[in-house]
Amino acid sequence: MLIVSARVPAERRLAATLYAYAFLTDLVLLYPVYALLFADTGLSVGQISSLFVLWSAAGILLEVPSGAWADAVSRRLLLCLAPLLAAAGFALWVLVPSYPAFAVGFLLWGAGGALRSGALEALVWTELDRLGATARYARLTGRAKTAELLGVVAAMGLAAPVLALGGYPAVGAASVAGCLAATAVATRFPEHRAPEPPGHDPADATQPAAASAIPPGPPGETQPCAAQPDPDEAGWWASLRGGLAEARADRSVRAALLLVPAVAAVWGGLDEYTPLLARDTGIPAAGVPLLLLLVWAGTTVGGLLAPAGERLTDRGFAALLAGAALALAAGALLRHPAGFVLVGVAFAAFQLATVLADVRLQARITGPDRATVTSVAGMATDLAIIAVYAGYGVVAGAAGNAVAFAVAVLPYLLLAGRLATRRPARRVRSNRSLPENSGVS
Repeated sequence: MLIVSARVPAERRLAATLYAYAFLTDLVLLYPVYALLFADTGLSVGQISSLFVLWSAAGILLEVPSGAWADAVSRRLLLCLAPLLAAAGFALWVLVPSYPAFAVGFLLWGAGGALRSGALEALVWTELDRLGATARYARLTGRAKTAELLGVVAAMGLAAPVLALGGYPAVGAASVAGCLAATAVATRFPEHRAPEPPGHDPADATQPAAASAIPPGPPGETQPCAAQPDPDEAGWWASLRGGLAEARADRSVRAALLLVPAVAAVWGGLDEYTPLLARDTGIPAAGVPLLLLLVWAGTTVGGLLAPAGERLTDRGFAALLAGAALALAAGALLRHPAGFVLVGVAFAAFQLATVLADVRLQARITGPDRATVTSVAGMATDLAIIAVYAGYGVVAGAAGNAVAFAVAVLPYLLLAGRLATRRPARRVRSNRSLPENSGVS
């Protein structure tokens, strides 16, 4: 009873910290206006596009190394640093608006995103595992996704009045303030790490995880936002080798890792083009944000449905993907505002599927280099999204946005067919045995 009574406050504190951190990291008032800032500074469309490439490249190049760093040093430390890098970039944008400053800002923002990716999921899973509550991982991550969306919505709502009152400097200052608040919240994350067992070979993917550490203090006790004892360079390299070795050697981990980009990349890329799809319905420009609210609402609901989605077998997961793909294609091809109801439903299902894919991956990782493996999945997703951008441009240029949306969902139908034709699997529960081959291998 003492364990249970101590565990519940610790879970609640972890959840509250996670939700606040997710909200604040996306409370960036520059989101809806930074393209305007670039254009008003005199940048051409080509220059703006090159900035987006730099942004993506920074995240891709640093994704896996930052995950290894998180495993070797401190995941909480990286969660503290990530918003600070973004804040520095935003400050540059408004203090010295120019192409070089914008480029450095995007590099810093991309680096911050890479530091956060992998480290956050690994920290949350490890702390829940220490408390014997990994069954709540899907609920927490689903709600965290919702908190991120609420942060974006709040930023969009606040950007206009702040811009009207103080211009771009005021919007930039508010964005920096949000990042600093996120860093302050990150110091409240608990982090309990176990020492490596004697004779541990970090490249041995069969080595048992050291996630269930004996806490140095009462559950929920936090420490200052600082690194663990400084490891040497070999510690970072060992974490990188260990994470990559586990992904390579363990078939179930590899399959679950590949499932993440297979689910997340296409709809994640299509999200950028929903305003164009909305405009093609013939609705006035002022009505486009109203249609996009349906998409945001659907995505929010999808995150909240994660606990119920854990009950899905592989065939249920396949039906979820196929239904979402068909709904998105039908909604796009209607070329009517009413079609965005189906688009919203599809995005709800895709958000749910993305959370569940992450749950499967976290449940299969057994080694201590959890952030590294998760970062590999993140890098693969980023690379796949770039491919989606390229393919969408080709198809949309030839046949329009509606057809491009319909063509883009074909991989989901193929993935659904692959999952549905396997032998029936047990229910996906993060604290129980999972289907042996859940994934895409």
